[in-house]
Amino acid sequence: MTDVIVAGGGPVGMMAAALLDAAGVRVAVYERNPGPVRQSRGSTMHPRTLEVLSLLDTGTGERISDVLLAQGRRVPDSHFATLPDRLDYRDLDTPFPFVLQISQWRTEAALAELLRTKGVPVRYGAEIVEVAQSPDEVRVRVGQDWHCARFLIGADGAHSPVRKAAGIGFPGTTPDQVGFVADLELAEPVERPLHFWDAGTGHASVVPLTDRLVRVFGVRASDVGLSSSEVRRRQARPLTLAEVAEALTAISGRDFGVHNASWLSRGSTNASRHASAFRVGRVLLAGDAAHVHLPAGGQGLNVGLQDATNLAWKLAAEVHGWAPSRLVTGESGYDAERRPVAEALCVNTQAQDALMHTFTPSGAALRQMFSGFIAQGGELHHELAGTMSGLSLAYPPPDGTHPLTGTRAPDLPLGRRPAGPIPADRGPADRDSVIRALRPDRFLLLDFTPGHSLADLGSARVEVRSAPVPERAGWRGVQAALIRPDGYVAHAATSPAGLAEAVAAWTEPDRHPGASPESEQGPGASAGSEQGPGVSAESDQRPGVSAGPDRRPGVSAESNQRPRVLAGSEQGSVGSAGPDQRAVGSAGPGGRSVVARGC
Repeated sequence: MTDVIVAGGGPVGMMAAALLDAAGVRVAVYERNPGPVRQSRGSTMHPRTLEVLSLLDTGTGERISDVLLAQGRRVPDSHFATLPDRLDYRDLDTPFPFVLQISQWRTEAALAELLRTKGVPVRYGAEIVEVAQSPDEVRVRVGQDWHCARFLIGADGAHSPVRKAAGIGFPGTTPDQVGFVADLELAEPVERPLHFWDAGTGHASVVPLTDRLVRVFGVRASDVGLSSSEVRRRQARPLTLAEVAEALTAISGRDFGVHNASWLSRGSTNASRHASAFRVGRVLLAGDAAHVHLPAGGQGLNVGLQDATNLAWKLAAEVHGWAPSRLVTGESGYDAERRPVAEALCVNTQAQDALMHTFTPSGAALRQMFSGFIAQGGELHHELAGTMSGLSLAYPPPDGTHPLTGTRAPDLPLGRRPAGPIPADRGPADRDSVIRALRPDRFLLLDFTPGHSLADLGSARVEVRSAPVPERAGWRGVQAALIRPDGYVAHAATSPAGLAEAVAAWTEPDRHPGASPESEQGPGASAGSEQGPGVSAESDQRPGVSAGPDRRPGVSAESNQRPRVLAGSEQGSVGSAGPDQRAVGSAGPGGRSVVARGC
C-alpha cells in the first residue's frame, strides 16, 4: 500500500517525495503534465534552500545541493524590490553564502533522477480528477481508476485541484498588473544582474542564468492599476520577443540584442493569497498550492521547498506511528508552523510590490530612501538579508524554553564518529558538520558535555553526536541540543537534567504535557492511534491499487470536472462491496450516489 500520494511533479512535490522516501515512507508522485517541464520558471535559490537540499543523498557521495551547485551560477548578493543597493550574502553564517541562479527545470530534473534511482514511481500524464477522504485513507481518481493512500499532499500549483477538492479557502488579493518574463540570449552579454526602474516607463531586470541563458522580467508603467477583466485580457495575449525588446528599450535605453527566446510569458502578477489551512484531515498542501504572491526575489520556490522539508519528516513520523500530537495537531505541527510563514511571505512581497510598482515621483523617492537604508548596512540590512536568504526564520518556542529553541541550527562542526562501521546511508565524509549529519527520519542530539556522556540517549529516532563546545553567541554554556530533522533546534539545555524527558516529548507519541489528541481540523479527520489517524499498522497492501509500470494511470476524459472531496456527512457509512471495490456511502448533491471504487 502507498503511504502518501503526492499530487504534483514539480520541485516541491519531488522534494516532499524524496524526503518521505528517505524516511522509509512508501510514496508515489502523480503529475498531470505528460512529461517534465523544460521552462526555467523559478531560477533563484537562496542559502537556506541549499541547506535543506543537503538532506538528500544521491547515493554517489553527493547531495542534491552538490549536484545543483555544479550546474548553477553563484551570485554573492540578492536584491530587495530591485533596489539599486543589494543585500550582501558573503558574511552570512552558512556553507552557502550566495544566491544560486539555476533554472527550475534543472532542480526538478535532479530530484526526478534521485527518485528514479530510489525506485519511487513518478507517473506523468496522471491527472487527479476526484478526491475522497475518510478517517482511514485518501482516495484519488485518475482516469477511471481509484488509487489509495494514507495521506495526500497537494503540491499541484496555484490552481490546485487538491486544495479545491478539500474545500480549503484561498483568500487574498486579486492581481491589478501584468508583467513580462522571458528566458533568452543576448547579443550584449551581462556578467551580473542588472535592474532598471523609471517612474514613466516601468521596471526591468536582466539576470544571467548560465553563460548563455538570461532571464528578463519586469512590468511596464502602463500595465499597473488594471481591472480584473483587463488583467485577464492582457494575459490572454501571447508575449512576443519584439515586445520584450521594446519594453527593455523604453525602460533601460537599450534592448541588449535579445534573441533566441526559449520561454515567453505574461503570467507574472501581483496576486497575493495563502490557504486558510495547510492541512485538513489527511490532505496537506505545499508550495504554490498553499501560497501565491508577487515573484519578488525568487521566494516562492524557496519557501515551497522549505514547506516540503517541514512537512516530510513530520508526516513520516505520523506514518511510522511515533509522532507525538504536538507534531500532528499541536504548536509544532505543519499547519501551525508553515501557515504563518506564508502570511509573512505575502506581507513581504506586497511591500516589495509597492516599492517596485509605484511609478510616481513619490514612488521614486521611497525607493531612493529605502535603498539608502540598505546601503548603510546595519540592522535593516541584516534583517532583510536574513529574511530573503531564509536563514533568520525561527519557529515560536514554548514559554520557558532556552532562547535557541525554534531557531535554525548553524552548521556546527562535529566530533569523531562513533566506533564501528559507517552506516550504509553515510559516505565517509558525510558526518563532519550538522547539515551533513541531518536525516529526515531521525533527530540529531549534539553532545557538548565533558566526556560526552549522552550516548545512552541514542535510538532509532535519535542519533547522538559529540561536538566541540561552540564558541558563538547564544551557544556558550549549552551542554546539549536536540536538532530536528529539518535543522531547527527542538531543545537546548545548559544541563543534562531532564534531557531524556525532553527527547521523549519529541520522539514518542502523546508524551507532551497538555497536548491535545484531537484530530486536525476538517471533517472526517481523526488523530486516532499511534500509527497516525485511524491507520492500521498491519495493512501492507490493498487490492486494486495500480503501482506497476503496466498500469500507469491515463488522463480522464472528465478532466474539466472539478475534483470533489467526500467528507463529513457526505461520506456516510461504508457499504457492502466486493473485493474489487469499496463503496463510500451516501448521496451527493441532488441525491446522486457517489461511489469510490477500486481501492
